[in-house]
Amino acid sequence: MTPIFDRLVIATGNAGKLQEFQRLLAQLPLAVLPQPAGFEVEETGQTFVENARLKAEAVALATGCWALADDSGLSVAALGGAPGIHSARYATTDEERIARLLQELAAAQALNATLDRSAEFVAALALADPTGKTLLTVEGLCPGVILGAPRGAAGFGYDPVFWVPELGLSFAEMDKDTKGEIGHRGRAFALLLPQLQALLG
Repeated sequence: MTPIFDRLVIATGNAGKLQEFQRLLAQLPLAVLPQPAGFEVEETGQTFVENARLKAEAVALATGCWALADDSGLSVAALGGAPGIHSARYATTDEERIARLLQELAAAQALNATLDRSAEFVAALALADPTGKTLLTVEGLCPGVILGAPRGAAGFGYDPVFWVPELGLSFAEMDKDTKGEIGHRGRAFALLLPQLQALLG
């Protein structure tokens, strides 16, 4: 039986995310492609799922291909869930985003010595067909704690300050397979995979 599609465009301009999805999708009979260079979608949604849908639908319509989008971010308890859906726009570079996060936590800790540093990474995935209709959405969560300083050299984004207590490692200290399995994107993908395989036949 011929699958209903054999090409899938990943709706991201983030090279780290693209590589992660190429690795996750390697087991499927799909050519995994990047979105057009310079293509941007305004993220006007109020939730991770809404933003993932916006991106998947826009890229599907622009390319005429099936598109998979993720919207992900870090929600920190002590900051009222911030940076949340604004994680990527919290500052200009990864280093600046981490610095701002740690500064805001330090300021909060100065007022509360027993500050709750718990956090969770959230990833929402949306799959849209070439007409721009979203057919699947899932959401994966990974709980953790924000470290006082970065640890590890791997990963991207907030990975160096996101510590997973049960492993005793930050995301940036994990190998790609471990992060892929326990991370928020890996958990979301585990929910998406059986539905994606059913679509492919």
